Amino acid sequence: MRLSGNLFAGLANSIWSALIGLAVVPFYLKYLGIEAYGLIGFFVTTQTLLSLLDMGLAPTINREVARYSASGNLKEAGKLLHTLAIVYWGMAGVISLLMVLLAPLITEHWLQSKYLSHQTIEHAVILMGLVVACRWPIGLYQGALIGAQRLMISSGINIVMVTLGSLGAVMVLAFIAPTIETFFIWQAGVGLVHAAIMRWAAWRVIGRLKDIRFDVDKLKQIWRFSAGMSGVAVSGVILMQLDKVLLSRILSLEDFGRYALAGVVVNGLYVLLTPTFNVIYPRLSALVATGDTDKLIELYRSGTRLLSAVLFPIATAIAIFAEEILSLWTGNLSVASNMAPIVALLLIGTALNGVMHFPYALQLAFGMTRLPLMINVILVIIMIPMTILLAMQFGVLGGATAWALSRGIYLLIGTWLTHRTLLQGLGLKWLLWDVGMPLCLSLLVVGIAGGKVREWGYSNYVELFIGSGLVLFAFLLVILFSPRLRFAVQNNFFSDEFPHDPAKS
Repeated sequence: MRLSGNLFAGLANSIWSALIGLAVVPFYLKYLGIEAYGLIGFFVTTQTLLSLLDMGLAPTINREVARYSASGNLKEAGKLLHTLAIVYWGMAGVISLLMVLLAPLITEHWLQSKYLSHQTIEHAVILMGLVVACRWPIGLYQGALIGAQRLMISSGINIVMVTLGSLGAVMVLAFIAPTIETFFIWQAGVGLVHAAIMRWAAWRVIGRLKDIRFDVDKLKQIWRFSAGMSGVAVSGVILMQLDKVLLSRILSLEDFGRYALAGVVVNGLYVLLTPTFNVIYPRLSALVATGDTDKLIELYRSGTRLLSAVLFPIATAIAIFAEEILSLWTGNLSVASNMAPIVALLLIGTALNGVMHFPYALQLAFGMTRLPLMINVILVIIMIPMTILLAMQFGVLGGATAWALSRGIYLLIGTWLTHRTLLQGLGLKWLLWDVGMPLCLSLLVVGIAGGKVREWGYSNYVELFIGSGLVLFAFLLVILFSPRLRFAVQNNFFSDEFPHDPAKS
């Protein structure tokens, strides 16, 4: 499949998942309440942390299936898939048992509730383990499909199952029982069906094996790559989930529920960020392999500026009009007013974190896994005391402030460390022009003008319409001030071959 086809399939999956996730939240709040929604937020964090047990196996099967597919030897990929499947299903059982054993401790000593009983919370935690266990093998089979260039199949299955999981949960809560236990039981059932369908699709693509056995030699062949990816993945997950883990202990479930709800809004930015990384990373890797430094720099800088031209105006607009958006979304003016500053702070941090996808992709393209690991460790050391101190002093707003500050530090430290080693001398230009210029234009056009629009007292719909116009205007300004980027956009930036500027020939 062409690169553009994979990109559109990934975008469709991301956009639909984000939209359906946003659409059902008001119903979850209606039927469950903010405290129970806090448990859903805790579940999302728990699921992400437990993904550390993956040990880099999902990206490994992706790489190995792609390699075997290119050589026309999918039989070997099937042997590896069968071996890893045994490991995965075994780990699913361990995860379920682990959550059963830890549920009383988590209920008693970690989660804080005013209205939910200890028994309800303990049952919910046990069911969280069951949901994670049922969903656990999905990553393996999805990795195999992506490695075989069947992203349309993988995305199609995900879209159907996300819809069933989300809309089905609303139906179950509305017509059977509006309890958190009912919610997690439904998610466990859908997760098991999702895993079974992914398994069927993966084996249909790769082909069934006649000789099925556990192959230790296959594990020996992949352990080095898997271990390297695992180190980066572990530090990355810790960094991205650290605030939620700490805040789930410091804040009440009600406040943590607000933080988790704000996170749902902010995570919408990853609809743009994740597919962009999935396209840029292999392109950078190919240019590193061919040694074409000029095109590498061109793609790196133009790609960053294009992402910034889209990302920063959108993030600024959502931050400025957060109260209006939340009011329309939740239908609750009080919730919208309380959550707006939290959303704004989280958006600032996530947008700054988003542009760092390019230095991260550059690091991996050069095979330097130690560099992102070192950066992540530094940020974790900074973030732990910062989050604890600010959250204890200022509550949920303090936690959101810690996220924004830590991402700003990441932008500065990450850029400096990256360009001390790679593309030396480019760091300051990249930071000032490819990140700084779009950011400043967004703040001036969308931030200041959007703030004035809010003072005029228009209806929410009119304000959001004007805000959308400001986003488009800011994007066009960045393009106007970027001749190199204009050429890239005009020549299909995301085509299979990055355009070469004839003026530079």
